[in-house]
Amino acid sequence: MKRQFLMGNEAVALGALHAGAARGAGYPGTPSSEILDVFNRLGGKAEWAPNEKVAAEVALGVSFAGVRAFTTMKHVGLNVAADVLFTAAYSGVDGALVFIVADDPGLASSQDEQDTRRYAVAAGVPLVEPSDSQEAYDFTRLAFEISERWKIPVIIKLTTRICHSGTIVVPRKPDRDLPKAHFERNIPYHVMVPGHARPAHHRLRKKLAEIAEWNETEGPNQKISGSKNLGILVSGVAYQHVREASPDASVFKIGMSYPLPVRQMLDFAATVKRAVVIEENDPYMADAVRAAGGIIESAPEMYRFGELDVKRVKRILAHDSTPEAVPPRGKPPQLCAGCPHTVTFEILKRHNCIVAGDIGCYTLAALQPLAAMDTQICMGASLGVGLGLRHVLPREEAKRVVSVIGDSTFVHSGLTGLAEMAYNVPPTGHVLLILDNSTTAMTGQQEHPGTGRLLDHSPANQLDYETVVRAMNVPNIGVFDPVRQPGEFEKALAEALEKDELTVLIVRRPCILAVARNGVKPGTTEG
Repeated sequence: MKRQFLMGNEAVALGALHAGAARGAGYPGTPSSEILDVFNRLGGKAEWAPNEKVAAEVALGVSFAGVRAFTTMKHVGLNVAADVLFTAAYSGVDGALVFIVADDPGLASSQDEQDTRRYAVAAGVPLVEPSDSQEAYDFTRLAFEISERWKIPVIIKLTTRICHSGTIVVPRKPDRDLPKAHFERNIPYHVMVPGHARPAHHRLRKKLAEIAEWNETEGPNQKISGSKNLGILVSGVAYQHVREASPDASVFKIGMSYPLPVRQMLDFAATVKRAVVIEENDPYMADAVRAAGGIIESAPEMYRFGELDVKRVKRILAHDSTPEAVPPRGKPPQLCAGCPHTVTFEILKRHNCIVAGDIGCYTLAALQPLAAMDTQICMGASLGVGLGLRHVLPREEAKRVVSVIGDSTFVHSGLTGLAEMAYNVPPTGHVLLILDNSTTAMTGQQEHPGTGRLLDHSPANQLDYETVVRAMNVPNIGVFDPVRQPGEFEKALAEALEKDELTVLIVRRPCILAVARNGVKPGTTEG
């Protein structure tokens, strides 16, 4: 087939299409967001789910119908989907299920640097790591094959650099003659009550032992002959840095990082005078080799933080642990000019509110010049954290606490927080602002259940926040356009802060970028 120049995310989408994936489901999260959009554009069936857990459940359901499915998310999204991952490893799948997870070494757009390889070990599911776009395509197809062969979920671990860097991809012919969707009743495998889960755990460990042996003999690993003085064990994008930093070294590139090909790794290390593991984030492979009795070098602790590059790999190989040069300070990100959130946070700041914030573009209000957000932890945490503060702070301080959450984040993880707010009411009540800008703005203007549009922007049923809030018996509800009605909104906020009752204020005005991109009319959520 024709050669193409593709970003890693595009290559994964093409690989999923050529593997015959019946459906992809996910929640947008940089750096993974483009995968489902591209898959949809290429003709695949794709959806944005309210959150990663729901997306994984939808994909698992598709796999229970005997066909191929995948789910996409960033690394912290796997925290949300972990409940599904761990138990799906026990239940197994009938078709194929692939978790496509994008890590973010260096924190380009995330709140932590967690390493998804640790999840593979904890859940007991195979994990593959591509090193460029060609492998992103090839490993996606391989992940479906492994999942279907062993009836087990498989993780593809990407990173920001793989997702958003482009290399040449030579596709293969798409898979044909795939099974048709059909459900076979199998209660002992599909219903994970304790009596079924105990034998399921034994089946899982047997599968992993077989996959480990397969990885030792047939896995997607590659040995490159070179100098016997230096051998480097590497995975993922770090392979590209290694080849440039030390072109003469012998290299063992590990494509399947769990279960690791430990015998091959030990054998390789024994053939060279000096064996070094180069890997981003955690010393996962180095720990495994040492645990198996291997003698291996790994990077000092300082290289565990941030992305690797050629310069850093050269320093590791040279035993250089002197302080690294501090990168030049860039311009801090800010809310877009004309963003309606600016008005909202200026009003909150004017009232000296303690703002329990959330994840979205409005998180930038925590930075100068606004500096008007006090906490931000994870999706949906604004409600729980704000309520916790309200419960224990002295009355005058508690009365200043406001929770702020975006529309997409509210659907993702705020509904249960709202139920908590309505159930365990603090003595001073509470105030929640839902910032409805009619899009998932920070990750690229994706749709969600509150926009009234599907992934492909076609019309859909629209979640009505006012009705949801009213159904939870919140006594005070208001809807305001912060640009057209700043005075009315500020008055409503001031009154809410004085009450010992619950109040939800929906601050509604479309993102100015959504107006241009999706045809949303200013002052509405309609296209």
